Amino acid sequence: MTAGAPPRGRLLLVRHAQTVWHRENRYAGARTDPALTEAGERQTAALAVAGVGEGVEVVVSSPLGRAVRTATPAAEAVGTSVEREPGLREADFGTLEGRTRQEADPELVARFVADPVAHPFPGAEPPAEAAARAAGALRSVHARHPGRTVLVVAHSTILRLALCELIGLPLSHYRRIFPRVENVAFTEIALPADPTGPAALLCLNRTVPS
Repeated sequence: MTAGAPPRGRLLLVRHAQTVWHRENRYAGARTDPALTEAGERQTAALAVAGVGEGVEVVVSSPLGRAVRTATPAAEAVGTSVEREPGLREADFGTLEGRTRQEADPELVARFVADPVAHPFPGAEPPAEAAARAAGALRSVHARHPGRTVLVVAHSTILRLALCELIGLPLSHYRRIFPRVENVAFTEIALPADPTGPAALLCLNRTVPS
C-alpha cells in the first residue's frame, strides 16, 4: 500500500441461505420471498462463525426477508445490526416469478437462455438496469465504510449481474461466466478508488465451513 493511501477494506459478497424453493429450482425474485429451509438455517449459523473469522465489521443486506434472515446471525455475532440496502434486492423475473423454467413458455425460455439480457421474461426488470443499481449500491456501501471488512448478503442473479458490471464483462454472458453463486459462500471483490475503473475479483464461491 502506498504511504498515506487509505486502507482498501474488503467486500465479501454472499448469496442468502437455501430456501424452500431451491429443491425445485423455482425463481424467487424481487416480488417473492420463500422461507429458509432447515439446512438454510444451519447455513446462517455457519456464516456467522465464518464472519467472525473473517473479521467482519459491517453487515449489509438486501431488504428481502431471506437475505435479512441470513445476515442477522452474522451481524449479531460481530456485535452490529444489519444495514439494509434497497439496491441489492433481487432482480424482478416478471412472469417467471415463482415458477420453474419447465412451467414457462418453451420459446421464451429458449430466447432467455440464448441471451438473458436481450430477451428477459415479460414484465421482468431489464437486466442492464438491475446490474447498474446493484453495482451502484456496492460502490455506495464501499464508500460509506472505507477500510472496513463488509459482509454483503444478496441474491444469485443480482450478484452475477453486478460482478459483470463492476469487472467490465458482457452482461449478456453473466449466466455462462458465473453459472452459480453458491449459498453462503464468499465471493470477494476489490473496488478501485476511481469509480470508473474495473473491480478485481479476488475469490469466487469460497466455501464457508459447516
